[in-house]
Amino acid sequence: MGMTKIADAVNRPRRYVLGAALATAAAIQLGTATPVGAQPAKAKLPAIKPGTNVAFGPLKQIDAGVLSVGYAEAGPADGPPVILLHGWPYDIHSFVDVAPLLASVGYRVIVPYLRGYGPTRFAASDAVRNGQPAALAVDTTALMDALKIDKAVLAGFDWGGRTADIVAALWPERVKALVSVSGYLIGSQESGKMPLPPKAELAWWYQFYFATERGRIGYDKYRVPFAKLIWQTASPQWHFDDATFMRSAAAFDNPDHVAIVIHNYRWRLGLAEGEAKYDELEQRLAAGPVIGVPTITLEGDANGAPHPDPSAYAGKFSGRYAHRLIKGGIGHNLPQEAPRAFAEAVIDVTEA
Repeated sequence: MGMTKIADAVNRPRRYVLGAALATAAAIQLGTATPVGAQPAKAKLPAIKPGTNVAFGPLKQIDAGVLSVGYAEAGPADGPPVILLHGWPYDIHSFVDVAPLLASVGYRVIVPYLRGYGPTRFAASDAVRNGQPAALAVDTTALMDALKIDKAVLAGFDWGGRTADIVAALWPERVKALVSVSGYLIGSQESGKMPLPPKAELAWWYQFYFATERGRIGYDKYRVPFAKLIWQTASPQWHFDDATFMRSAAAFDNPDHVAIVIHNYRWRLGLAEGEAKYDELEQRLAAGPVIGVPTITLEGDANGAPHPDPSAYAGKFSGRYAHRLIKGGIGHNLPQEAPRAFAEAVIDVTEA
C-alpha cells in the first residue's frame, strides 16, 4: 500500500484537536503542547516555517548504559514514543522544529545527544571513547531501557540514520517503525576498505583527513569552522545564519567529541579497532541484514554529502516501505531544512 496517503486510510491513535492557540504555541515553544481532546481522524500539522524554533525546553539527563545521556523531551508522557537521532557535525537542534510538530499531535518525542556531543558523558573516566556504529546503536537501546520504552519509532539522518537502521535490523522487536534519511546506511569495515571511483572518493575527503594525525589535530583545533564547511558543502542551498549554526556548534564543546569523531571514521576504514564486546554485532551487520519494520526513507534533492542512490537500497527493506524525494533545494540536514516533511514521514510510517 502506498504510504503517502496511508494516514487517510486508518485512524491515528492519540491525536489531538489543534486549537489556534495550540497551533501557534506548540510551534514556537517546545514542550508546551497540551492535548485538548481526542480526535480519531487525521490531525493536521500546524503550518511552520523552518527555523521558527530556536531552542528546546530544559534538558534532561539520565544514566543509560555506559553513558549519562543529555536529551530533550516534548509531548505527552503517555504518547507513542519517537526517538530522533542526529548526525555529525550536527546536534539535537536538527529536530528543533520537528519535535514540536510531533508533540502537537500527541507523540512523546525524545531527542538525545549522541556520545561525544553536548551534555552526554561517559559514566567511567576510563571508558573506551568508541565511535563504532554498533556502540551507538547499543546506546540507543540502553536509553530506551532507562526510559522504560519497550518499542519506539526511530528516525534519524547521517550517524542517526545509520544508528536507527542498525537498531531496526538487530532488534526489530524494539522498533515500531523507521524513518531514515539516505536509506540503508549499514556497512562494515571490509566494505569500507573497498576503493570507490575518484569522484566518490573526493566526496569523502574528510574521512581520509581524519585518518592522519594531522587530521586529528586539525579537527581538534578547528572543529567549529570545520563543521561549518561541512554544513555548507552538504547543504549547498541551505542559507542558514550564524546563530543557527552556533546553536549546534556548542555541542562540539564536549571532552570526548574529537575522540569519538576520529574513531568513528578511522574504524570505518579499518584503521582503528572496536571493542570486542561488539564483535558479534558487527559480524551480523557485515552480512547486510534486511530490515523488516515499516520504513520510509527520505532524500533531499540537493544533498551535497555522500549518499547512495535509493535504487541501491530499496531491496534492503522487506516490510511496508516507501521512499520520498523532498524537493526545494533540501540538503543533508533534512529534518532542519524540511521539518514538516520529516514529521509527516514519522506520522505516516506509524500508521499501519
